[in-house]
Amino acid sequence: MNNIPIVLLAAGASSRMGQSKPLLRWGEQTLIEHQIKRLLGTGNPVVVVLGNQAENIIPLLNHLPVKFIINENWEQGMGTSIAAGVKFVDQLFADCKAVLITLIDQPLITTDHLKTLLADFEPGKQQIIVSQAESGWQGVPVIFDRFYFNELSELSGKQGAKAIFRNYTHQVKAIPCGDILEDMDTPEQYIKLRNDQ
Repeated sequence: MNNIPIVLLAAGASSRMGQSKPLLRWGEQTLIEHQIKRLLGTGNPVVVVLGNQAENIIPLLNHLPVKFIINENWEQGMGTSIAAGVKFVDQLFADCKAVLITLIDQPLITTDHLKTLLADFEPGKQQIIVSQAESGWQGVPVIFDRFYFNELSELSGKQGAKAIFRNYTHQVKAIPCGDILEDMDTPEQYIKLRNDQ
């Protein structure tokens, strides 16, 4: 399980939110600190992909046991951040069996859910393990076997990883997780989730 690094995507412009999502307050800390603590709770290594506002976020990471990379092409879309994160993981953890990809704007994700995903992964079987909401929606957090690293590394623009798991539906295993996959793109969603926590 410890051979699966976790990539936290936190590079976007947060244009609909109107301010940087990683720097939003969440309880007594920033959202990025909250998310990283959830990820570190798995015991797995954590890599953060930064872009927008990187200079303001890096000081928050300096006291945490994480690695980070700046995606210079973040303005082109999430695909470039996934590609940057996977390439970085491949360099840092050359013997890793898979990668777990998560997003900054799903603050309700729990360490327990991440551990469940990790526990269900079987190396060498070309698995894609996705999270499934009550609504049936499937997506991140998601684990990709190393088999998919080349395709993930070639993503560009706004193309997310969902394009890959649609091409390999027979390899996808979905893990139900209730209503914790809610994301937040607007101030209204942020306020609602913060009040519900």
